[in-house]
Amino acid sequence: MAPPPAITFDALRRQLANGQYAPVYLLHGEEGYYIDELLKDFEKIIPADEKEFNQYTLYAPQVEPGAVMDLCMSVPMMAERQVVILKEAQAVRADQLNRLHRYASSPAPHTILVICVRGAAAKGKDLLAAVRAKGVVFEAKKVYDSQLPRVVADLVRARGLRAGDKAIEMLGDFIGTDLSRMSNEIAKLAEILGKGAEITPESIERNIGYSKDFNTFELIDAVAARDVAKSRRIADYFASNPKAAPIVLVTAGLYNLFADLITAVWTPDKSDKSLMAALSLRNSFALRRIRTGMNNYNAYQMIEIVDAIRRYDAMSKGNGSRQSAPALLNDLLYHIFTAPGTLPF
Repeated sequence: MAPPPAITFDALRRQLANGQYAPVYLLHGEEGYYIDELLKDFEKIIPADEKEFNQYTLYAPQVEPGAVMDLCMSVPMMAERQVVILKEAQAVRADQLNRLHRYASSPAPHTILVICVRGAAAKGKDLLAAVRAKGVVFEAKKVYDSQLPRVVADLVRARGLRAGDKAIEMLGDFIGTDLSRMSNEIAKLAEILGKGAEITPESIERNIGYSKDFNTFELIDAVAARDVAKSRRIADYFASNPKAAPIVLVTAGLYNLFADLITAVWTPDKSDKSLMAALSLRNSFALRRIRTGMNNYNAYQMIEIVDAIRRYDAMSKGNGSRQSAPALLNDLLYHIFTAPGTLPF
């Protein structure tokens, strides 16, 4: 029989907010932010005046599975339920963690057991099967660059704020897929701007310290538009302010631009709907950049430029070059803007 559909982060949070509890949960996966946020929700289940006797936080490397199971079977003290949270379960052997399947197969109705496996898939097929049958398994999947705009937009809405496409892309460009940091920065903006306010490029620059005019986002836009002068100005700013644009973000952004352009060129149906589906774009703002690039580079140039970006990426990591990052970026921009568009074969 096929496993039940995976529960989403938002759906699980709604269940907990509505008091819909399962007897056992297994939280596992690479994205620690989701696990941390869910743990905050589990820690709110027991009222403050009952926590001392009915909420327990255990660490898997420090406690035997038998002791965890005994605690879960014990009766809450003058309360309806107790919560037992087992952290750092990724640090114990699979066979040791798997022993908990005996409890998970027949959990106590008065206990909510939460098992946390951070940074990897949970170990122990018997435990996984038991939790799926009696409780909830949540996988905190890593967020990829293509998913980031949607995730950032969700975080902005959750804080009661609004943000346009450019502001969302700027946040993603500056902070990347570190969702814990992203959440903290958006929380800071919510406190400064107030509920219902709009996050603008100006407010990001003013409160987060990310220049609205000199950043990776603007560089990629300038390259797509084949604006040599603007691209050089931004590169000069990066040279004077090394922290403004980590080299890995610049490389990834330029590579993604031209990889998307190649995909767009070879997509038979070039309608907005078709291109957005082919490129996994969430808004027309990102599509405008792609159409701009398609007007300024031919397919052969795109292929040559992707090859140049790969070489630049290797050299920026010390492979075959001792040039500084600013010098390498200037060389890369030269290759981008002068790519002849004639393949050597």
